Amino acid sequence: MLTINALSIDYGAKRVVEEFNLTLARDEILTLVGPTGCGKTTILQAVAGLVPIAGGEIGLGSWTANAAQLVPPEKRNIGMVFQDFALFPHLTVEENVSFRLQDSAPADHWINLLGLADFRSARPERLSGGQKQRVALARSLAHGPSLMLLDEPLSNLDAALKDSLRWEIRNALKEAGVPAIWVTHDQQEALSVGDRVGVLRAGHLEQLDTPEACYGQPVNRFVARFLGEASFLPATLTGPMAASCLGQVAVTAADLADGQVELLVRPADCSVTEADSTGNGELASASYEGDTWLYEVALDDGAALRVRAPYQRQIAPGARVSVDFINREPRVAFPAPAST
Repeated sequence: MLTINALSIDYGAKRVVEEFNLTLARDEILTLVGPTGCGKTTILQAVAGLVPIAGGEIGLGSWTANAAQLVPPEKRNIGMVFQDFALFPHLTVEENVSFRLQDSAPADHWINLLGLADFRSARPERLSGGQKQRVALARSLAHGPSLMLLDEPLSNLDAALKDSLRWEIRNALKEAGVPAIWVTHDQQEALSVGDRVGVLRAGHLEQLDTPEACYGQPVNRFVARFLGEASFLPATLTGPMAASCLGQVAVTAADLADGQVELLVRPADCSVTEADSTGNGELASASYEGDTWLYEVALDDGAALRVRAPYQRQIAPGARVSVDFINREPRVAFPAPAST
């Protein structure tokens, strides 16, 4: 089990990771997501022993590392998969996967499981990006790591391949029963792959929870915006209910004081239909997405909402529309921003 306590990392005089805490279960996959430069790859490198730590400690199995007690990377029994594959170009698939193995059985197992049997004798130059990433994964798993670290493993692949390969990698990690930290900048990848998701901002962990909780119950506006399209609808809170231009709804935040709040609204939370003068807004823009339309609606009270509708429901910008909540489930509410 991986345990990270109060991990802090400095680059020169600048602190880039501050008091990061994590406990990873035996076969749990954690996805770390956040903006460029937030510290997610730095955390991976610290766990691998590739960058020094300024404070706190990292423990896995029989070893514990801290600022005063260094543990070299080769003593940590950690497997790593990088976005650029890091394969030996002069070795075949079989030679890459079995590199430094005394027993070839684990290499054979992962070559077969990851669909590489027909490419045993091929060198990396003959492989597609997806095949190269499978080789890199097979090589790491064949060595029986206690932990897997994956740094943007799908970022160099095309969109269609990403969707299928993310599940292949996840299934392989679960088959191996090895815990993993998977760093990505792709919100959909983070939500679909991770048993838990950690959202980072400027070296701080903003939220660590299940994908459902991070998306559906974000702790602040940053998490809400980063994990998906988010609109914030002005409302007035009285007790457990909030009144907005779309009607009254219950809220989930029990510690908010009565008064002005903003309700988190996802594009799938509302319906939009073309209306006459009785509508409550005007369609400001429309973006065709294949299966759906993404509409931006300027509500009559001045608020703006993004609403997703089926592709058959095409509405021209400028049309009067009626927007309503699809259901009346309790909504996440945040205090209204202070007026300037």
